[in-house]
Amino acid sequence: MRVGLYPGTFDPITIGHIDIIRRASALVDKLVIGVAINRDKGPLFGLEERVAMIEAECAKLSDETGTEIVAHPFENLLIDCAHDVGAQIIVRGLRAVADFEYEFQMVGMNRALDSSVETVFLMAEARHQAIASKLVKEIARLDGDVSKFVTPLVKDKLLHRLGKSG
Repeated sequence: MRVGLYPGTFDPITIGHIDIIRRASALVDKLVIGVAINRDKGPLFGLEERVAMIEAECAKLSDETGTEIVAHPFENLLIDCAHDVGAQIIVRGLRAVADFEYEFQMVGMNRALDSSVETVFLMAEARHQAIASKLVKEIARLDGDVSKFVTPLVKDKLLHRLGKSG
């Protein structure tokens, strides 16, 4: 069984993330969405909320693609998380050249830790390249419309969290 790991903070999950998840599903039999507990980033949503949003969005994708998709919180090294879930592949989404520079360093470090785990890069679709969770949160804070960037479920949760009306 080919197991892939797509890690991130997913604060919140965007349609860009969902696009990468859909496309990564074609590459593996099981896709684990690694939900980072990164306390340094100070996420807007708690871990349980982020996992619940991912599970809700991915249930539909799993049915569509026939690939098992599960959420898995982690706080350890990415390579250790890959071992924990039995992943042979780490999936990373790229939006721009700046993403590549960071990811290139990460791949080098992960390969030094365990060269048997491959990293696969998927380029974001052109229409999703500008989407970043950080920017989505800022747009919502400033009363902008985020419906082009997140699903209706995530939009409602985001607006509720920020004390805004939809």
